[in-house]
Formats: sequence, C-alpha cells, structure tokens
Amino acid sequence: MTEIGTSQGTYRVAAGGAASQPVFDIHWGAVTDIGHKRSHNEDSYLAVPPIFAVADGMGGHSAGDVASDAVVSRLSELEGDVVEPADIAKALGRATVDLTSAIDEAGLGVGTTVTGAAFTMVDDAVTWAIFNIGDSRVYLFEKFALEQVTRDHSVVQELVSAGRLDPRDAENHPDANVITRAVGFGGSPILDVWLVPVRPGTRLLVCSDGLTRELSDPYLRDLLAEGLGPFETAELLRDKALAAGGRDNVTAIVVDVASAPA
Repeated sequence: MTEIGTSQGTYRVAAGGAASQPVFDIHWGAVTDIGHKRSHNEDSYLAVPPIFAVADGMGGHSAGDVASDAVVSRLSELEGDVVEPADIAKALGRATVDLTSAIDEAGLGVGTTVTGAAFTMVDDAVTWAIFNIGDSRVYLFEKFALEQVTRDHSVVQELVSAGRLDPRDAENHPDANVITRAVGFGGSPILDVWLVPVRPGTRLLVCSDGLTRELSDPYLRDLLAEGLGPFETAELLRDKALAAGGRDNVTAIVVDVASAPA
C-alpha cells in the first residue's frame, strides 16, 4: 500500500490556467483500509492536485502492492497545474517498464488497475480528464444523481454490454473478478479517457472495487448525499463497506468542487 499526498486538503486553480483568470476551489478526502479478509493492502492512492488516482493491485498476487505503488509513484511525477491525457498514458507506460522485472511468489507477472481524475485544458478551460484501466471506478455525483463515468474492463461488463448477462447477476458471476485490461504483465497500457466539465457543487468518487462490490450504486448515492465533507464522506463509505463484509481492500477518494466560474 502506498499513500501519496494528504488524506484531506484544499486546492485552488485558475480556470484558464493563469493567475489572472477566475479560480475554483476543490476539497478532498481519501481513505484506504485492508478490509476483513485480505492479509495485506494492495491498494494505493494519489491525492496531489492536479491528479487524484486509485490503483488496485491484482488480487491473489503477492506483489500487487508493488504494481499499485509503481503506478501512483509514476503519476505523482507529473508536474504543473494541469496535465495532458497523453502524459498520463506515458506515466503508466513507465510504470509498466518498472514492473517488467517484478514477479509474484508463483512466478507470474504483476499488474494493477488504475482509475482517476486529473485537471487538463480543453479550449482554454480547465476540465476533468477521467481515466481508467480495469474495474476500479470514478463516479460523478451532481444534483443528487449518481453516474458511473468510467466503464469496467471486465469479463462480466462485456457480457452485460452484449446483453448476455443481467447486470443484477454480475456480482455473483464466477468471472466477477476477471478483468480484461491492466497496467503490467508486460503489455502496453490501454487507457480510456472521458472529459467532464468542472462545475460547482459536483462531487467525484474515485474508488477501488473493494468499495463497489460491497455497496450498490443507489446506496453510494445516498451516502454521498448525506451532506458531510469529503473526508467524512470517504470515512463513511469505508465504514459501510467494512460493515457489509469488507471482503477486499477498500479505497475511496471524494473530491468536491466548492466553487467555480460560471
């Protein structure tokens, strides 16, 4: 487990990337927990603007924490108030190189998911670049509605998308833990990116599947709507996931946009 950044904080950035431009403020809270079933925590997170990211080392691989550490460490090297999605992809490529010599106790390669949100520039305005590889997730909470921004790279998601599996049966499917993309295992990382406007009153949830396997989306929405601050909300999410079973490591970052230019 690697934690880079602070568990809670605030940040102000110029909306146009310059000091003379209007600014917006964000507040965040981050937590991680080993859970009730795992022997060690293979999740890592980065909470240092302009990037908030969660990486979940491959379950069952003893060096999963090495993989997740490599990803957040390489992402933390990116500098500036904003970053380009291409730079995120390059950082993940460097993490893949870092992992080429890493093996687990069974002699296998190691890998990790990664998901997150970063500030980038689009048409001279700061925008969220939501990125994902694997089945960790980023959600957008706005006006009491919750939307999963990222799309899982998993066998069950492919079955659901093809209409061959009811979404309600996905959690209990025998291949529920099988993902189709990862950082590591000697392959080139394939990154999905979504551009999302930065709007006041919006809240992002960046999390590992240890949270979403325990708590349904409607329940996540209700917890995010409690009116608590980002750190208190992250703690609440963690505690509810542990109370629901805590079968995996649990990591959550909650990011609030407190104010922004019109």
